[in-house]
Amino acid sequence: MATETAQTLDRGLRLLHLVADSPAGLTMTEAAAHLGVGRAVIYRLAATLSEHGMVRRDRSGRLRLGAGVLHLARRAQPLVADAALPALRRLAETVGATAHLTIADGGEAFALAVVEPSWTQFHVAYRSGSRHPLEAGAAGKAILAGRRGDYAAVTTTGELQQGAHGVAAAIGGVEGLEASVGVVALTELDPASVPREVTSAAAAIAKALS
Repeated sequence: MATETAQTLDRGLRLLHLVADSPAGLTMTEAAAHLGVGRAVIYRLAATLSEHGMVRRDRSGRLRLGAGVLHLARRAQPLVADAALPALRRLAETVGATAHLTIADGGEAFALAVVEPSWTQFHVAYRSGSRHPLEAGAAGKAILAGRRGDYAAVTTTGELQQGAHGVAAAIGGVEGLEASVGVVALTELDPASVPREVTSAAAAIAKALS
């Protein structure tokens, strides 16, 4: 019985991941083919996941993520922020610029955690909860680069705030997390050292979350 229960749980989680990785949704037949099980198994798994709000069926019958996943994601966000804070503090103090952890939320970049340097006279007042399009600013562009497998630092100037300079790099190797870490300042950032510090911080956060 325990083995059967574990197999059912494994299949349910695999189905949930499969739906999450399919923006256009999945038919029952497609899901069954991907998981190598019969459609009857998919119907039972989908029904159970639907009861918990994890998946839903749209008008055409395709499986899509349900609102329950958002609830879990919101619960997880403080844990992600806490794990990232040590690396963000080191980055802010080393570079002398406001450091931030940004995640993808739909088509927007969402600042999950922000740390300001303690020793600079002036710095950008960037707030947790700030949002902007993924296509604008170093943080969002780094996330888009990460989707392509590019984890090098991205540099921008004046895209979100006039006179502001940003450097960010995507965080790789953390299942289910689309995020970047970066810094923003009102003065030019050293192109020799800052990208290296940012990518180092991204690696440290990935390690803390893995």
